[in-house]
Amino acid sequence: MRDYTGKKVFLGIDVHKQHYSVTAICEGQVVKKDKLVAQPDTLVTYLRKCFSKAEIISAYEAGFCGFHLHRYLERHGVQNNVIHAAGMEIAIGDKVKTDKRDSLKLAVQLSVGRLEGIFVPEKEREDFRTISRLRDKFLSQRSRIGCQLKSLLFLQGMIPPNDDQKVSSKWIKSVLSQEMTPDIKYAVQQLADLWLHMAAKIKEIDKRLMEQSLHDEHLERIYQSVPGVGPLAARILANELGDMSQFPNERKLFSFTGLTPSEYSSGTHVRQGHISRQGRPVLRRVLVQSAWVAIRYDYDLLQVYERISQKSGKKKAIVAIARRLVGRIRSCLKRGEVYQVRSVPDQSIINIEMSEIDEETGEIIGQN
Repeated sequence: MRDYTGKKVFLGIDVHKQHYSVTAICEGQVVKKDKLVAQPDTLVTYLRKCFSKAEIISAYEAGFCGFHLHRYLERHGVQNNVIHAAGMEIAIGDKVKTDKRDSLKLAVQLSVGRLEGIFVPEKEREDFRTISRLRDKFLSQRSRIGCQLKSLLFLQGMIPPNDDQKVSSKWIKSVLSQEMTPDIKYAVQQLADLWLHMAAKIKEIDKRLMEQSLHDEHLERIYQSVPGVGPLAARILANELGDMSQFPNERKLFSFTGLTPSEYSSGTHVRQGHISRQGRPVLRRVLVQSAWVAIRYDYDLLQVYERISQKSGKKKAIVAIARRLVGRIRSCLKRGEVYQVRSVPDQSIINIEMSEIDEETGEIIGQN
């Protein structure tokens, strides 16, 4: 058996629910290719048997398996990297994709230093984040049920096509008081019960999020000092962004939140398009909603908003404010200080019409 004592072994792991496809490279050569049962302890046993006394550096793509495999490998002495799928280099003409080829690409690019691992949060922060993300999923489900309910009512001629009332418990009560046939009544009642059930679950999750804030007093104090960021928004931002120490600069932060403009430039021609929309929509939604409030209280942000909106429109202006706002929050967290607001001289001069935010995509709607 080959002696790997003191040598570096680079391991590419293509993770699936049933199996791991692994490729190992040492000194620029592929030394192992195997397929293992998808169990972390089986993988560690395999590595100890095949590469005893070697320094093992591994990588796998972020996905459905989360970070538990990463943490298990780290606990057992393996230097693991979790890779964003978009961070993999793929040749333009490469149209063949298999598990073996994917693990080989990971191993090769890892061995030559062309892979950069993503930030892996602490277990407690990840657990906190699970609750706020669960709330976002329930919001989407409730919105979908509300659309189904209104679609059924429109089909039966019970609401006009231009009805723009938001579904609420009060609205549902008024709908159920209308006269309708027994079968339609039954269908409407089922959808109404589902909507009310999801609304009740969201309230329960909100209580759980408020309990989390007691364990995050330092972050909570800074996030809630930001104009437009209330208790719920502070929880979502804190769970998704933490103390922002993982971002070495603002450019990385803006890219993570998806607030960076896409760019298509060549030679002297420079063209910037829509924001990249990377990251989670809930982050953009919270930041944009907070930005609409912040410009009413922070004079500096108001001036920036008015300057950009006159040139590029309100949509681009408020996205720019959201980007600047999260950058300021990062500065506050780095210094450990609360947000300082420069008050608007005269609140009466402000006449800003807030746009609606799409609950599922986090994008701005209803504003030109």
